Amino acid sequence: MVSRIDRRQVVDTALRLLNEVGLDGLTLRRIAKELDVQAPALYWHFKNKQELLDEMATEMFRRMAESLTGEDEAAGSGRTWQETLRDACRGMRRELLGYRDGGKVFSGTRMTDASYSGPLESLLTLLTGAGFTLRQATQAWWTVYSFTMGLVIEEQSLHPDPGAPQHRDPAYDVELRAQQIGTGYPLAAAAGEEMFGDIERNFEAGLRLIIAGIEATARPEQRS
Repeated sequence: MVSRIDRRQVVDTALRLLNEVGLDGLTLRRIAKELDVQAPALYWHFKNKQELLDEMATEMFRRMAESLTGEDEAAGSGRTWQETLRDACRGMRRELLGYRDGGKVFSGTRMTDASYSGPLESLLTLLTGAGFTLRQATQAWWTVYSFTMGLVIEEQSLHPDPGAPQHRDPAYDVELRAQQIGTGYPLAAAAGEEMFGDIERNFEAGLRLIIAGIEATARPEQRS
């Protein structure tokens, strides 16, 4: 017996449903119902939900890489390593925010193919060409990557619906938070607006801080 659905159909359907029901509501049974098949039919392609999540994350990366590659070509060559790191993180954040719980799906999963190798090789080539050692280059990327992933996960907790990013989860009411903290901790109360207010501003500020730290500690020798 051969399944009448293919692996790509399952993944595309799962990514579409993700925006409707979120990660917790995404089940193999729900996906099978959407595809009008019995749940066991999915096991031809994925042994369990984790295998499906791994493939979903890999497909998200493929789409992300296509977008970022197009931007690189449009921007042309000659960008600094600082600009490249910033643009890569901006693009990754933008793409992940297009999926409900995109950060949670993408983080902690294992890629099912080597599609990430080419973009990573290009980035490390740029950084080592700018004077970084391989260790420094890898640490630089891993640091900005981890910051971006963590921020996206937090951001999607505040604004879970990618179709309405302006809508905030009521649980993140800044005024209520300040009231709960009370008057005895004025700085901690005021920090709520800084942390949960303008996420875009915080993201850009965080990137600047990290890249400035990389510049100060790695001190690459710029090459012409």
